[in-house]
This record gives sequence, C-alpha cells and structure tokens, in this order.
Amino acid sequence: MKKSILFILFLFFAACTATPLAFASSYNQGKYNAAVPYNTATYISIATSGNVSLAVTPVSGGSLVTGSGTVTVTSTDVVGYKLYLRSSGSTDMNNLGDVLPTSANATPAALAVNTWGYNTDGSNNFVGSSLTDTLIRTLIGPASTGDITTVTYGIKVDLAKPAGNYTTSIVYTAVPEID
Repeated sequence: MKKSILFILFLFFAACTATPLAFASSYNQGKYNAAVPYNTATYISIATSGNVSLAVTPVSGGSLVTGSGTVTVTSTDVVGYKLYLRSSGSTDMNNLGDVLPTSANATPAALAVNTWGYNTDGSNNFVGSSLTDTLIRTLIGPASTGDITTVTYGIKVDLAKPAGNYTTSIVYTAVPEID
C-alpha cells in the first residue's frame, strides 16, 4: 500500500516595508533621462502565482519532489528593488504536530532526507528557509513591465513521515532601492 503526502506552501507577500508610494528625486538629485520624471510618483507592487503544492509518494531512502512558483515585482523606481523571502511563524512544515524541518543548508546543496528547502536557479540544490528576510533578487533599474523571479521548492521524504498535509507559510517582500 502506498501512502501519499501532500505538502503545501502558503505564499504571502508584502510590497514595501514603508509606504508603497514614493516620489522621484528632486532637481539635481535624480537620474538623467530616467523613465520617471522629477517630482512624479513612483510605485512598486508584488504578486505571486499562488500556493505551491507538492505531492509525493515516499520511498526508502527518500523521494525528492520539486515545484515552482513565481514572484512578479512591478516598479517604476529608476534605481531598482530588492526581493526578500522568509518563513512566517515557523520554518517547519506542519502536519497536525508532525513536522518536516527546513534544510540546514546555508548554501545550495542536496536536501537531507525529511527536510525541505528552496532555490532560485531551478536546480536540485536547495537552502533552508529562515525567519529573517533573505535576499533572493536584486534588480537595478525600473521594472515597469514586471520582473519575474521563479522560486523552486523541494522536499525529500522517506517512509518515516506519516501521510497527511504538511504546510508552511512563506513571505515575499519587495523593497525599492535608494541612491
């Protein structure tokens, strides 16, 4: 009899940690020939492709499953932006008290059995999530048509984990750059 486990990452996002509306630099402090004229409003917004669900049938030695989601940042800020990722509340995935911890990997590497992680390069190497903001993308210049970052999540589980729905929450934050 095969048992299935469903892992769901709930994705939340935050646009700017301060006000989402900023103004271009005053005369003699802005960027020459920029897309946003002096003393006009600039903006930044963020959107995700939604929750990422990963279904796996565990095997001895561990079964690796990956799934991706996208984060789109749209901004007219001529300097650019930074995109951060963090776990919300806990870095563990939880299934009614049974947990799947985040990877201990501080740099991209293969997942240990019964852990989860993420990457932005689409590989099978992952890092663990943190409760503090971790920089995952920097863009210089405006992203008026939307700049897309793909985040790949991976889990590796074996038969020791009980079947069920393991969930966690991820927060993305986009912050405009300043000179």
